[in-house]
Amino acid sequence: MSQPLDPDLPRALARRRQILDAAATCFAREGFHGTSIAELSKTAGMSPGHIYHFFENKEAIITALVERKLEQSLEMVQQFENAEDVFQALIDRVDIGLTEKTDLDNAALELEILAEAARNPRVAASVRAADRVKRERLMGVLRRARGQDGAADAAVTEIIMALFDGLSARAINHPELDREALLPLLREALRVFIEDW
Repeated sequence: MSQPLDPDLPRALARRRQILDAAATCFAREGFHGTSIAELSKTAGMSPGHIYHFFENKEAIITALVERKLEQSLEMVQQFENAEDVFQALIDRVDIGLTEKTDLDNAALELEILAEAARNPRVAASVRAADRVKRERLMGVLRRARGQDGAADAAVTEIIMALFDGLSARAINHPELDREALLPLLREALRVFIEDW
């Protein structure tokens, strides 16, 4: 079902967000190729023509979803960058990452986008560009948390990103995973990677 328009957003931005919200729901449920524009328009509560007014095709919608996810990720990174104690801010927000990555709808959408990126060079370019921006910003945060530049910074960043990104696959494979049991272990893993490497 369509979401009500946010009165605080200009109408065009609200409509665009409405389409992206509907696409996220449809792609997570039916997959990219399993979602027709007709189904997307029904879920968004608008005509197919209206969707095409905002997006050239479904591929453009995926690109916009990738960009939106990047913006959300960078908002979190900015919180780390602005924190007085970066290390503590990272540790304190592990639960947010765990919750997000193990949400089944979010996990399904992320994996669907990655699957499309594996076959579609244009989607791959979008996904890789977003990953590069997020990775570089996160590497800067980790350097600050570690209090030094080091040869292992890039590798540590990759491992931490893989650790959290892998939670989406685990959530799909094992939806009953014990998030409460994982939380202290994730915090400890993060501490080890930041302080000991």
